[in-house]
Amino acid sequence: MGAAVVVGRGTRGPGAGGLPRPVGRAFSAWLPAAILAAGACGSTESGPEPLRVFAASSLTDAFGEMAVAFERLHPETEVVLVFAGSQVLRAQIERGAPADVFASADPGQMKALQRAGLVAEPQLLAGNELVVIVPPSNPAGIERFGDLVRAERLVLGSPGVPVGSYAREILRRAEAGGPPGFAEAVLGRVVSQESNVRQLRAKVEMGEADAAIVYRTDAATAPVRAVAVPAGANVRARYLIGVVKGTRKTEAAGRWVGFAASSQGRDLLSRHGFITDSPADFVANDNAGARHE
Repeated sequence: MGAAVVVGRGTRGPGAGGLPRPVGRAFSAWLPAAILAAGACGSTESGPEPLRVFAASSLTDAFGEMAVAFERLHPETEVVLVFAGSQVLRAQIERGAPADVFASADPGQMKALQRAGLVAEPQLLAGNELVVIVPPSNPAGIERFGDLVRAERLVLGSPGVPVGSYAREILRRAEAGGPPGFAEAVLGRVVSQESNVRQLRAKVEMGEADAAIVYRTDAATAPVRAVAVPAGANVRARYLIGVVKGTRKTEAAGRWVGFAASSQGRDLLSRHGFITDSPADFVANDNAGARHE
C-alpha cells in the first residue's frame, strides 16, 4: 500500500509562483500513521476537529491552492489534505479512517464506496488526460509515443492504481490502431510499478527512469519533457468528489464539495491543467470507457 502526503494549515505561506508552500510531511509508513500525523499537525485537543479531505495524488497542487482559498472564505474551518493513490484512500475509508471528503481519480473507487454506503452521491469534479514524460536529456530518444519500445527503464502505475490502469488502456488502444504486439513490447520495458502518479514523476525527475505515463497536469509542473499520446489512444480520467457518510463535519464537507464545483473552484482546477467541461460535454467527450467503472 502506498505512502501518503498530509498537508495541514501550514500551507498558507507563499511558495514558488505564489502557490502555497507545501510543508506537509511525506510518510513511508501505512496511511493510518499519516492520519494520526494529520491530527497532530491540525487542531489541538481542545480545538475543533479539522476537515479532512482525502484526494488523489494528482490533485496535490490544485487542492493545496484550493485549501488556502477555502480557509480564507471559511476561517473557522481548518483543512487537512491527505493525498495518496485513489485505491489506497478507498481502502482506508473502508477501514474506518476519519475522512470527511473523498476525491478520486477513478470512478470505480468512488462507486465501490457508494455501493457500500460509505459515500453520498458524488459529483463530477474534473477530467484529465495522459502523456508520456521523459527526462530533459531524453537518454532513450523518445520523441513520439511509438518510441516507448526504445525505453530501457519504463515505469508505470501498478495495475490497480488509476494512472496504471489508464496507461494500460492506452497501450491496448494504440495496439488496436497500430502494429501488433506493441502493448506487450512496451510492457516488457517496465522496470518498476508505483502506487501513485507522483512516485512515477519522481522516478523520471531523478533520472531513474527513461519514461513514464502520467497525467498531463503532473507533467506541466515538473522539470521533464512531455510526449503526447495520440488522440485516438488517449483516455479521459474522470474525477469524482463526494462527502463521506458518517462524518461529523457534514456542513463543512458540503461546503468544500460545493466550493470545488463552483466557478471559482473550476477556474482554479483549469489553471492547474484539469479539464472542466460541463457534465454534458464531459459525457460526450469521455474516452475512458467502462473499464474504470
